[in-house]
Amino acid sequence: MGRVVFIGAGPGAADLITVRGARRLAEADVVLHDALTDPALRELAPRAEWIDVGKRGFRHSTHQSEIDALLVEMAQRHAVVVRLKGGDPSLFGRLEEELAALARAGIASEIVPGVTAALAAAASAQRPLTRRARGRSVAFSTAMTRERRLEVSHAADTQVFYMAGKQLGVLGERLRAAGWPADTPALVVSRAGWPDEARSHHDVATLAEAGASHEGQPTVVIVGAGASALTLSHEQDQAGTPEGEA
Repeated sequence: MGRVVFIGAGPGAADLITVRGARRLAEADVVLHDALTDPALRELAPRAEWIDVGKRGFRHSTHQSEIDALLVEMAQRHAVVVRLKGGDPSLFGRLEEELAALARAGIASEIVPGVTAALAAAASAQRPLTRRARGRSVAFSTAMTRERRLEVSHAADTQVFYMAGKQLGVLGERLRAAGWPADTPALVVSRAGWPDEARSHHDVATLAEAGASHEGQPTVVIVGAGASALTLSHEQDQAGTPEGEA
């Protein structure tokens, strides 16, 4: 009986994987990988068998039950199986289902965290997700539920919506209905972490205008304090949490 290592590949280019992730990937006998992982990562595990089990919204995808069964089957045949997931495995990556399938089969597993798309998007745009005194909380949400409904709330100072590329107009309407003011800043980033990443700056009222630039691409939307422009004044509020504890 082998073991399964869940590795967060990062949100884009291969060099966003962590050092630990790269080391574990090099040990793999077989790799079950997502659709959005960089093909260049194959160079880190050249002797492994690579199997595409990717999922894409509104497109043909591998059923979750098939992935669960394949993980168990591969772990019964190989010493080290890597489940390579885009971004971080624990954020909208169906990690719970796959862990449960392995646990039922008595197969050991390990999780190596990765850089999630929200962090890469904020970094490239130089928009800190937390801000002293005015941005003390961040919430991660999916823009699409299992029933393909768009559910929006006002749960934090900064809200990040994943898988939002096809629903930007509706997202703007639902944000207004949830209590976000029309002039709330909104940052839209598609293909975060890739060389061809695209960014555009809006507010809640004009979010629909981003559709033409981002539709059809993996997209995150950052709304609220974390999407606002930098404060360049020397008289910034010094209240709030100490650096590193935001």
